[in-house]
Amino acid sequence: MPSVSVTSPTAAIRADAVVIGIRRTKDGPRPAPGAEPVEAALGQRLGQALRALEAKGKPEEIVKIPTLGLADYPLVLGVGLGEDPADGEAARRAAGVALRALTGSRRVHLALDAPAGALVEGALLGAYAFSPYKSRPAKRELRAITLAAPASARAEVRRAVIVAEAVALTRDLVNTPPNDLYPQTFAERVRALAEERGLTVEVLDERALKRGKFGGILGVGQGSVHLPRLVRISYRPAKPKAHVALVGKGITYDSGGLNLKTANLTWMKSDMGGAAAVIASTFALAALKVPVSVTVTVPMAENLPSATSYRPSDILTMRSGRTVEVTDTDAEGRLILADAITRAAEDAPDRLIEVSTLTGAQMVALGTRVIGAMGEPEWRDAVVSAADAAGEGAWAMPLPAHLRRDLDSPVADLVNVPSERFGGMLVAGRFLQEFVPDHLPWVHLDIAGPAYNNGGPRDYTPKGGTGAGVRTLITAVEQLAAG
Repeated sequence: MPSVSVTSPTAAIRADAVVIGIRRTKDGPRPAPGAEPVEAALGQRLGQALRALEAKGKPEEIVKIPTLGLADYPLVLGVGLGEDPADGEAARRAAGVALRALTGSRRVHLALDAPAGALVEGALLGAYAFSPYKSRPAKRELRAITLAAPASARAEVRRAVIVAEAVALTRDLVNTPPNDLYPQTFAERVRALAEERGLTVEVLDERALKRGKFGGILGVGQGSVHLPRLVRISYRPAKPKAHVALVGKGITYDSGGLNLKTANLTWMKSDMGGAAAVIASTFALAALKVPVSVTVTVPMAENLPSATSYRPSDILTMRSGRTVEVTDTDAEGRLILADAITRAAEDAPDRLIEVSTLTGAQMVALGTRVIGAMGEPEWRDAVVSAADAAGEGAWAMPLPAHLRRDLDSPVADLVNVPSERFGGMLVAGRFLQEFVPDHLPWVHLDIAGPAYNNGGPRDYTPKGGTGAGVRTLITAVEQLAAG
């Protein structure tokens, strides 16, 4: 990840490219605040250049202006901000768009008068690239980002760098191919990362899972040669104001099992996006020294068809002692999460957040960019508010009581999927609720669509893993700490 530094507004700009904002006004495009040094260097001709290039100032629009020796930097890149240049998310997206367009530049300066944290987040996320599997690395890569801001912005910038690193780690984990990232390797990689940060980590292998009676995790994972794991990470600050449990779905590859999927198999490696998000968020919270204890519980399994796979009609005995009749092996996430939620609740946390790429129904209801949030209403709404503050889209959804009867089984306590096909996102949330103690405020975040971008890159979002949920989790825990 490139370095980030704050410079004085009066300091000379040293960069290969300078990014300015373009406002969209009724009188045409206008340079946004922050571009004044560039205006001066170009002899007050910046507005004229924007008009000549027919810039509009609409979001994600970019125009390139060569300085032709008039400035110490060869290129000015203008990026559209729309009609509200002061909006933090607009600035975040604009910085992301700009950095995606400047992949060949080693040093980039952001000349935008906008929240420093949003600019840095957007720039770093926009500059992200996943290249470990490229046989030929890029000839040039971004090394440094600077921005003009007061010294008081340094703490904001530091937080933004830590948050961006957490999102990038989540993206890296999601993008790693499933032949390299499976339960054992995922668990060991997480163990190493946690120990590097001085965090306590515990890994349960298949024998420990059997002793612990984690029937859901074992049932889902029994069809693969890569046996399941459960990873637990603890962050304990000196004087915690609360204790939050984070649970994330860690299906390293989801074929659907014996109910084999018929589409979208090329991005089923992203089914551990929830696990990656809660792990990376905890690392960030520890780096930020947020005064809230965090315990992460991540079940990891690979859902594959084989002679040893669990079957429709199997009955699994969960860690809680409840029994579940399997009606669809492609609804495996809720089975491993039920065990993980049960284990997480045994620590008596004050709050619980669970994150998972759980249902295709989430995409039907909310599309590919909006997280579905379900759970205890007050805590659910607080987490949705945190998502809004962080620039991630989330929407509060209900868990109607009448859905519970559809989960009844004639031969077990529950079915994992009812015969009624409507409201699938809510039904999955209602299933998980069965394993949450009544007194525990909890929220389930369904990130099935937002976790993976199967289309082209946009704003600060690349193709592939997006890191969805990370900024929401960090902000929610920070807000809890602030009271």
